[in-house]
Amino acid sequence: MSTVSPGKPKTEVDTIEQEQLVPLFHVVLLDDNQHTYDYVIEMLSRLFLMSTSEAFRHAVEVDTSGRTVVITCELPQAEFARDQIHAYGPDWRMPQSNQSMRAAVEPAGS
Repeated sequence: MSTVSPGKPKTEVDTIEQEQLVPLFHVVLLDDNQHTYDYVIEMLSRLFLMSTSEAFRHAVEVDTSGRTVVITCELPQAEFARDQIHAYGPDWRMPQSNQSMRAAVEPAGS
């Protein structure tokens, strides 16, 4: 006779179903005119360990469309990622840059 702790999945199918029920959230980087491509690439590389080419792709997307999803994860991690972006600081390359870029947390959808 085996015992299973309450709340823990009993089978692999239970585990998959439980994981599918966890809501996911996007961390969306928002465009502004106070940060350079180099800043965006540097920030994303340092904070999210992105390759230079992946970070560049996000820099182009945020510049051309006004936003880019940099990570999708559970809410606590998404809020932490957003806060890391907000804390990164201004772009020293641009004198008019006086703060970090903005980011938002949004539900990933259905």
